[in-house]
Amino acid sequence: MTYDESDDETRDGTYGDPRPYRVCFVCTGNICRSPMAEAVLRDRLAEDGLAGLVVADSAGTGGWHEGDGADPRTVAVLTAAGCGAGRERAHRARQFTADWFARRDLVIALDRGHLRELRAMAPSEADAARVRLLRAYDPEADGPDVPDPYYGGPDGFDACLALVEAAMPGLLAEVGDAVATGAGPGAGTGPGAGTGAG
Repeated sequence: MTYDESDDETRDGTYGDPRPYRVCFVCTGNICRSPMAEAVLRDRLAEDGLAGLVVADSAGTGGWHEGDGADPRTVAVLTAAGCGAGRERAHRARQFTADWFARRDLVIALDRGHLRELRAMAPSEADAARVRLLRAYDPEADGPDVPDPYYGGPDGFDACLALVEAAMPGLLAEVGDAVATGAGPGAGTGPGAGTGAG
């Protein structure tokens, strides 16, 4: 569930054809929520014919689980939902660092704690504006966070998947618009942009 960053040329195509639009989901350890969101977005991109134009990946704010696979409960809930096509089994956790901003167009935080950490490490205001909360894309969300299911049972992972799926139509609409116009997400655009949330 990772990609080869050797093709990360600038978005204006300085080193060849413009690279795909890149979306990165970030949670705490990159073993539960963010790989789940990555798998769901990958499936939706394929359904919408955007798989060749948009690349999804994921990371954690911390490195405690770096190199580990996705939590078995994440794998189980995705498998039960027919999501991910088995790619989540090859997942290896990674830690998000400030230099990643140069190679990502949109960074999606799973909760307000991640939002704070990511915006604090952003090298510039423009980079900070690329960080959004996932649930900001769900117009019927009853809260800003996707709760961490790690310390609970299977039901928490089912609930996590439901929240992720509810936000996908809004996220896909923004990503689709960005791809169509060839523009990255600027400050003051899209759900949660420029807000003081978190």
